[in-house]
Amino acid sequence: MPNPKQIEKLAARAGTAGLRAHPLAPNDGLPPEYWQALLNDPRTDGTHFDAGVRHCRLSQMQQHLLRVSCRRCARIVEIQKIDAVRLFGEAAIWGDVGRRLLDDTCTQRTGRYEEDGCWPSFGTS
Repeated sequence: MPNPKQIEKLAARAGTAGLRAHPLAPNDGLPPEYWQALLNDPRTDGTHFDAGVRHCRLSQMQQHLLRVSCRRCARIVEIQKIDAVRLFGEAAIWGDVGRRLLDDTCTQRTGRYEEDGCWPSFGTS
């Protein structure tokens, strides 16, 4: 771990102003660099799926291949939109369909309701 003098030297070489004179207090606003870093993050380009996709009806989905994965066991279940509509109906909500697809084949059973089942992460292709 570099000491404070080495950190200042590295910051000066990088073209920054160095360390702040005082750290941010809890009630201070966040610096503009923070917000710019958030805007420049490649994950904010709209290609990642937000929580809103799971609230869409199957008839509203534009993608032909629907994917739900488990954050607990890393299992992925894919289904074509036409098959999902045939099995669950056009008015079915993708979040409910995805959860049901995962739960039907879940291997993580502990016997406790709070811990059983998969933790879905919704997406489309």
